[in-house]
Amino acid sequence: MKVFTLPDLGEGLAEAEVREWYVTEGDQVRTGQLLVAVETAKAIVEIPAPWDGTIEKLLANTDDIIAVGRPLVSYREEGTTSRKAETSADSGTVVGEVKRSDRIIREAPLEEVKAGVGFKATPAVRALAHKLKIDLAMVTPSGPDGLITGADVERVAGILAQAGPQEILRGPRRAMARTMAQAHADVADVTVMEDADIGDWPAGTDISIRLIRAIVAGCHAEPALNAWYDAHAMGRRVLEKIDLGIAVDTPDGLFVPVLRDVANRSIDELRRGVERLKADVRARKIPMEELRGYTITLSNYGAIGGRYSDPIVVPPTVAILGAGRIRDQVVARQGQAAVRRVVPLSLTFDHRVVTGGEATRFLMAVIADLSNGN
Repeated sequence: MKVFTLPDLGEGLAEAEVREWYVTEGDQVRTGQLLVAVETAKAIVEIPAPWDGTIEKLLANTDDIIAVGRPLVSYREEGTTSRKAETSADSGTVVGEVKRSDRIIREAPLEEVKAGVGFKATPAVRALAHKLKIDLAMVTPSGPDGLITGADVERVAGILAQAGPQEILRGPRRAMARTMAQAHADVADVTVMEDADIGDWPAGTDISIRLIRAIVAGCHAEPALNAWYDAHAMGRRVLEKIDLGIAVDTPDGLFVPVLRDVANRSIDELRRGVERLKADVRARKIPMEELRGYTITLSNYGAIGGRYSDPIVVPPTVAILGAGRIRDQVVARQGQAAVRRVVPLSLTFDHRVVTGGEATRFLMAVIADLSNGN
């Protein structure tokens, strides 16, 4: 018997969710025949059979979340006889299963965080929280000096019982939770905010294209923000080509496809590129290579609403520009009050690498470009 494990599906993807099996136990398969479809944080991937043989056992169920390197399927090669799987994943056998939230999640090399560490509670209250399956991080303490009481734990348990069963995050949302938490923990983030007067724009101006053009102007004025930072080596690489990550909101979660080499593309090329990326993301057909390697990020959340924000920088990049909702505002022009259209901007940067002066010069160059009516 041979066991086929979940292969490495791409940069930074540690796990995948089984979506659909194309084979059943006892099927004969040929090399290259599709075995299973899995959903990663970025795409749905169909995995082919690596060898000829007969399917002996499916080692993961639909909706299981399994780690890279864990068993997917065992099968009997042609000319061999079947034998039972034992216990070692390294020897090509079944890994133990753990029940979590009424579904099976295969053993995975994920970070485990002990609930309650850093919270003040007596052993009895911690035992109660464990019994009721309550994470003490969710509990607001009412006791003296921030002590969590049994009543506090029971109150949260009652709220959660009324809310119904917990929804396990999957696919892009699961990846977003892990990525944002890690980024927030690692990056020394600082945000500067300012408004850009766009009252001189011609009617019908494409805000997305103008924001892209303005980011290019900012990177030319202050290249330090178009960079990658290696925290382990404490080194940075200032990058010449500007590969812009564009945050795209979808019902499945947040995606950041990459618009390559934006400084050297025409307006029409940029417009077609943006529309294609958005369409591919929403159809979940975006190639994985187009979700990797961006050098700076744009989040145009103002298309939905909101004024300012505190966007999160995701390493190895060092900056993200957020654009809020365009609105009319009274501003001073040549000593007189005037109503002008403005776009609020929020620039978050990694202060481990980028100085306040560099960030501010970048933002001022962005604003100067946006304020230009041409």
